[in-house]
Amino acid sequence: MDRVRLRDGEAIMATPFNLRQSAPGASTWFARNWKWVLPLGILLLLLLFASFVGSILFIVESSFRHSDCYVQALARAGADPQVVEKIGQPIEAGWTASGSINVSGPSGDADISIPISGPKGKGTVYLVAKKSAGRWEFQTLQIEVQGEKERIDLLRPPDSGPGGA
Repeated sequence: MDRVRLRDGEAIMATPFNLRQSAPGASTWFARNWKWVLPLGILLLLLLFASFVGSILFIVESSFRHSDCYVQALARAGADPQVVEKIGQPIEAGWTASGSINVSGPSGDADISIPISGPKGKGTVYLVAKKSAGRWEFQTLQIEVQGEKERIDLLRPPDSGPGGA
């Protein structure tokens, strides 16, 4: 490697050793570019953290949406004439269900609140249920319609609705 290169107007022999050396006073790539690398690195860490949190929330919401008690509660809400009258059809579940579901084989328990909406309004489904021998039994299944004081009880006997016996 007998190339000549100029350093400060002076000719020097190029060798593998001095080709790798930087000129005196020259800074590293990071030292020259830290003003945009540092914010970009912080932004990347924030995006990774946000995607991690988002993934956890998606998994939790997905587990709620695929549980039997969640599906049964929304089906009952959509079939109840009082709920349809106040909220309308179709009834859609929101993305911020909260509570807990614990299932271990054929037994378990659930305590969930599910935001719902329809063309006429919004509300929240409140359910408390126990799973025994593979079947969910609701202890509480109520709809709170936004702007209404009284909750709609979906566990009431069919004859005891408004105007019933």
